[in-house]
Amino acid sequence: MKKLELIFENEEGKSVTYTLDSPVDPADPEAVNAAMDEVISQNCFGSTGGDLVAKKGARIVERKVTDIDIGMEE
Repeated sequence: MKKLELIFENEEGKSVTYTLDSPVDPADPEAVNAAMDEVISQNCFGSTGGDLVAKKGARIVERKVTDIDIGMEE
């Protein structure tokens, strides 16, 4: 499953990551940038280190799990 991670900086200078499931792929960098600007300007989310003050990055993350048969019976 793919996820979109939006990474912000808070008032304490710490990274804060918000994760969204099932993003549009390929991602539209302009739309992601605009959405992140809106999150900051609307002060929609807070963090323990204060308000979000800057964008640090965004990325699509995909996790793939493959089971390994080790011969155990269930």
